[in-house]
Amino acid sequence: MTTPVKNRPLSPHLQVYKPQMTSMLSILHRATGAANTIGLLFVTWWLIAAASGAGTYSIFTDFITSPLGYFMLFGWTFSVIYHMCNGVRHLIWDTGRLFKIQDATKAGYIVLTVSLIITTLIWIT
Repeated sequence: MTTPVKNRPLSPHLQVYKPQMTSMLSILHRATGAANTIGLLFVTWWLIAAASGAGTYSIFTDFITSPLGYFMLFGWTFSVIYHMCNGVRHLIWDTGRLFKIQDATKAGYIVLTVSLIITTLIWIT
């Protein structure tokens, strides 16, 4: 005996879901939190290499000054700055402001823009 299939609504799936600015920024906030942890491993490596002597420190500096190392440092810089700026946006939300979709979207664009500007300023100075 088979059970009858009921006509139930399906949950939205990623293929039909339209990503919104606020949801993408939320995902990016979580991703940058994880990236910041990985970046701290490089800080740990740097400190251990500095304490271990010139040979070990040379290995670290060779890696960190390579194109891949610079790319990772730039990404980590953006990650830290974005996470901080988005955290400020969350603090503003805690005051009960910027809850309208238009305001939250504008604030998201501001967070992205400010994060890119600050990251760029850090790297060009």
